[in-house]
Amino acid sequence: MSDDRHSPTAAAMPRPYRNTLSVINFADRNLAAAEREGLMALYVKPDKNRSVFWSAASEDRQVTDFVRCSYLGLDNHPQILEGAIEAVRRHNALHWSCARTRLNFSMLGELEDALSDLFVARVITYTTVLAANMGALPLLASGHLTENKRPTIVFDRLAHATLAFHKPVVANETRVETIAHNDLNALEDICRRNDRVVYVCDGVYSMGGSAPIGDLLALQDRYGLFLYIDDAHGISLFGTSGEGFVRSQVGRSLGERTIIAASLGKGFGASGGLLMLGTLRQEELFRRFSIAYAFSASLNLAAIGAAMASQALHRTEELKLRQDALGQRIIAFDGKVASEQAGSTLPIRTIEFGGERSAIHAARRILNKGFFTSAIFFPTVAKGKAGLRICLTASHSIEEIEGLAHGISEVLDEAG
Repeated sequence: MSDDRHSPTAAAMPRPYRNTLSVINFADRNLAAAEREGLMALYVKPDKNRSVFWSAASEDRQVTDFVRCSYLGLDNHPQILEGAIEAVRRHNALHWSCARTRLNFSMLGELEDALSDLFVARVITYTTVLAANMGALPLLASGHLTENKRPTIVFDRLAHATLAFHKPVVANETRVETIAHNDLNALEDICRRNDRVVYVCDGVYSMGGSAPIGDLLALQDRYGLFLYIDDAHGISLFGTSGEGFVRSQVGRSLGERTIIAASLGKGFGASGGLLMLGTLRQEELFRRFSIAYAFSASLNLAAIGAAMASQALHRTEELKLRQDALGQRIIAFDGKVASEQAGSTLPIRTIEFGGERSAIHAARRILNKGFFTSAIFFPTVAKGKAGLRICLTASHSIEEIEGLAHGISEVLDEAG
């Protein structure tokens, strides 16, 4: 009997970093079930605050949304909406279809200058955080940010899909390793064995929890560890300027060994993504060689105008008022529902139900009570860890949070 492991084809096969076939084979039936239950692929009409209207069986119904990640409730703020409208009107355009290395709206330069001042970093904007990550990770793999020596790039096992997706591209240039979630011992061991190491992780994880920023900075001091952290879910929620979960814990300067990716949506309330860089040379490299910069277009004017309005709002007392309001609502939810994240200042809560169909059934039952939550299951979370994800925001009323908590309790009692 032949051994395929020693065949020329098998020997030529690269180390697999993705298995899309397996993911589809396992998850497709569960995604289809969630769609049949009216839990995914919804098209709704926005209402005020966190309410939306959705159509089912030709009947419009109002539900309270706990799915959107607008943690400070800024995505329908009148100043931000007016900023988007005014930018389009003032410049008589929406979008320029050209690479950013060729031509940019002057207002985009003003926005990047304003964000650089706000976050005390060199900020480059992108259409999405995915685009920012896509442009950044190959540059890290090249070694140009680590003294022209290709680093070992280490991914946290729970790094967001918009980070992990790029492993095959990164592995084509340098060594890639994956470690268990927040496994600092494994990371330190890799640092001991390698001259240059880059760690890729989230600041705030989309399913709850966070990176141990203080410990990572200590490893950076000890070994020169380069940190690339996606703080999409932490931006605006922390810091006196809304600089985010990660930036608020890093010193006055990012320096040469920390890059932060963040969202201009989510807590920030506008649209797009950004990178916070620490040096002029890094900025030059990203503006010249980042794929999503050199070969794609910039934010459109509505997004630029919205972001300009949001950064101005971040400089007012309203930012802290909304941060405080979010904190109060997190406490209110934790007082009613037990979760693994209870007591955290982060706004994401997950309620585990185990089986995929159990989670879908729970989300459907809660939707029937007027609350839309995310049914989460593989590949979003590990197999057998399906459940609900709740995104709390400053715009939810205490009554809405208590209503959701009561609905979750009823469903848990039924399942238990």
